[in-house]
Amino acid sequence: MLGAGAAGGNAAALAAAAGASVVVFDKRQDRLAEMMALGPNVTALYAYESSVAEEVRDADIVVGAVLIPSARAPHVVTAAMVESMEPGSVLVDIAIDQGGCFETSKPTTWEKPTYDVHGVTHFCVTNMPGAVPQTSSVAISAAILPYVQRLAGGDGWREFAPLKSGINVDGGKLVHPALQGMLPA
Repeated sequence: MLGAGAAGGNAAALAAAAGASVVVFDKRQDRLAEMMALGPNVTALYAYESSVAEEVRDADIVVGAVLIPSARAPHVVTAAMVESMEPGSVLVDIAIDQGGCFETSKPTTWEKPTYDVHGVTHFCVTNMPGAVPQTSSVAISAAILPYVQRLAGGDGWREFAPLKSGINVDGGKLVHPALQGMLPA
């Protein structure tokens, strides 16, 4: 498992609960500690390239769930790492909507969801939650409801860092630092 955020952490928890031996990589110590707490069949490691290469080589399935907000996903698994895997192994790239975290990833569809590279099956379907629209709609609604309530409640959002840092336009003016200077004066 590459990435221990919401998607990667939940995938690791499900695999661990099913009895799989799970190795999770992340760079955040708090998430690594949470992954270790899933059980004795879970190992959580800092994402050093050499450690990733070793675990990928020996893995039956690798789930890539690397997300860098507002940026392209980094290629954590190189083509050489893919080539080192046993034929019949599987790569699932959840980060494909952000460009993919495997160097050999390319977007696929539900009509043709997989392809092989060096005998390794790749599953890189874009918008995976779209396969379960009702469930994903309920989940996203539950996740954003506290933010919507705070925004609808007046100016209280201005003291709430997660909202304040995500606002692009306020009172008709571009306020996000990445957008400054985008419009002519």
